[in-house]
Amino acid sequence: MRAITIPQPGGPDALVWAEVPDPEPGPGEVVVDVRAAGVNRADLLQRQGHYPPPPGAPEYPGMECSGVISAVGPEVNGWTVGQEVCALLAGGGYAEKVAVPAGQLLPVPAGVDLVDAAALPEVACTVWSNVVGVGRLGSGDRLLVHGGGSGIGTFAIQFGAALGATVLTTARAAKHPRLHELGAAVTIDYRKQDFVEEVRQATDGHGADVILDIIGASYLGRNVAALATGGRLVVIGMQGGRRAELDLGALLAKRALVAATALRSRPLPEKAEIVRGVRDEVWPLVEAGTIRPVVDRRLTMAEAAQAHRLVESNDHIGKVLLTVG
Repeated sequence: MRAITIPQPGGPDALVWAEVPDPEPGPGEVVVDVRAAGVNRADLLQRQGHYPPPPGAPEYPGMECSGVISAVGPEVNGWTVGQEVCALLAGGGYAEKVAVPAGQLLPVPAGVDLVDAAALPEVACTVWSNVVGVGRLGSGDRLLVHGGGSGIGTFAIQFGAALGATVLTTARAAKHPRLHELGAAVTIDYRKQDFVEEVRQATDGHGADVILDIIGASYLGRNVAALATGGRLVVIGMQGGRRAELDLGALLAKRALVAATALRSRPLPEKAEIVRGVRDEVWPLVEAGTIRPVVDRRLTMAEAAQAHRLVESNDHIGKVLLTVG
């Protein structure tokens, strides 16, 4: 089979579409013939040599895919050859085939195209586990989503609105009309507006009950300032750096929570539990059309470098997909 390899870390041109050995399903695994893979920022970091896959995972990038099961290993129940699926991966999605633990498989939701389904697993698992599992978002809460135009952001906006929350989001001004269509009540141009003040004004001084943050260090102090009393800040990215000073006095005064999580490095049982939660609580919203995959464009695996440049530019809205065949 062919897969995207990274002979040497570097820029987008470090990605090479090359012949590699076929995967074999181990106990509890299936092999999926990939139709599409989602492009995530973790893939960009891996390409640069900063985010290697966890032990035992395929060395190729790609943390989610969709496709058709072509082989089933021992100790697998409930999945058969020929089923259309999408999957959460620790790596290996940028390939013609990938071996997947059965606990990380999801059926393609009714009404969703097989290729577009590749846009769902990573964002759905990330958003659900953090916004509900950590942030405890409920109806009537105010949710602030940073990076609203990203794959995570476009999903989180729809999911927050579906739960009955008031969704506020930061993004480039050109993306605001689309984010309003997805369910954002308030859009903030982070390049021209102070999101702390905008959140205060939009919530009549209440602040954000939950903040989902992909930026990290450079937003830490302002995120705490934007939190409501009893608010929950969940950090899931470090685009703005790794280190920052935290004013514990401000945090104590608000009786607030700051949490940070990662999905890729979690053990298989934890990932399987998250996937089950997504299937039970999120997939019905997708099948009802309340949440839809947001796909900026499809490119081929041979165009992976172009896809990485696009994601690095932040000019896209939603997910960029790489297709096979």
